[in-house]
Amino acid sequence: MSRPSWTTLAPIVAIVALVPAWFAHPEGIVLGALAVLLVAAVLAAVHHAEVVAHRVGEPYGSLVLAVAVTIIEVGLIVTLMVTTDKDTAGLARDTVFAAVMITLNGIVGISLLVGALKHHLAVFNPEGTGAALATVIALAVLCLVVPSVTTSEPGPEFTGAQLAFAAIASLALYGLFVFTQTIRHRDFFLPVAPGQYVPMVATRAEAAAAASDRAGSRAAARTAEHEAAPDRFEHEPVDLDEDGHADPPTGRAALASLGLLVVSLVAVVGLAKVESPAIESGVAALGFPQAVVGVVIALLVLAPESIAAVRAAARQRVQVSLNLALGSAMASIGLTIPAIAVASIWLDGPLDLGLNQLQTVLLLLTAAVSILTVVPGRAKPLQGGVHLILFVSFLFLTIAP
Repeated sequence: MSRPSWTTLAPIVAIVALVPAWFAHPEGIVLGALAVLLVAAVLAAVHHAEVVAHRVGEPYGSLVLAVAVTIIEVGLIVTLMVTTDKDTAGLARDTVFAAVMITLNGIVGISLLVGALKHHLAVFNPEGTGAALATVIALAVLCLVVPSVTTSEPGPEFTGAQLAFAAIASLALYGLFVFTQTIRHRDFFLPVAPGQYVPMVATRAEAAAAASDRAGSRAAARTAEHEAAPDRFEHEPVDLDEDGHADPPTGRAALASLGLLVVSLVAVVGLAKVESPAIESGVAALGFPQAVVGVVIALLVLAPESIAAVRAAARQRVQVSLNLALGSAMASIGLTIPAIAVASIWLDGPLDLGLNQLQTVLLLLTAAVSILTVVPGRAKPLQGGVHLILFVSFLFLTIAP
């Protein structure tokens, strides 16, 4: 009988620890242990969401994962806004902006750098990646820049009608992209490799046929390897179709992951409430601005996607890395802003969404550099380094604006 994995144990242990912690005020070592459980619950939640997503397939799979991650992000934001007596009007903005900068510069930068250093060039499809980038930029400007220049409400705020419009527009853009990525033009988002890249002038049918042929040949080779040396693959996920994911789990495994996903999400939101005073106290003790709290939340939520993106880039699947990065950025805006808009009905106080001048400059610089990176369809280590420098600049200027 096999032992249960950590992804099974972590949500259960986290929810059990949450019950006494909810009614107490833990400190010291106990608080540190709960923080470890919070991180483990986040990682377990994303893992189980991926299992469920892989079982149900596309386009529903992408929606399951995006909704799960968004629930975590919104839960952390709303919990901190409700449980603290400090000014949290800009927490949602800071978190979403941090997610955009982490994905477009941090995840994209390290993925391009790893892929280019290991395989000489990082190759991807500029049509699919460009479409994703255009959607992210449109969402970011609409939801984070426009509030600072509207005149109906003083300060970087939307009026109620403007916030409702931004939420609906965000959902529409996100829905259109999901339809494009998973149904209408799925071939634009499939991985490519050096020497196998299909130029943009090729028809979609030719690109799909080439991708299908490559997938078939890889699957045949992989099957032969399994038959020749089964012991070698005993502890590896089965991936006979070479699509970058383990083959779909059984229905029983998917149902188990669905239950553990719910448990994980409850544990994450509950432990975040318990940890929120410590997070804010730690930021204040270090003398950092309140915006650093949003960066901590975004780093926590995006950690699993970051790891997965780097691993994909190392396997010469940079397109998968970019799909993860841009998809995470899109969900962080396109789903979080509507959720926060609904939550604002019950939340007291203002909701500042508009970026300040420094943040706006960093966002526009990131957009310009990202466009120049995506257009050629391949990148050298230099491009990865440029994005990473922008990411480090964002972190430094958040701490020392």
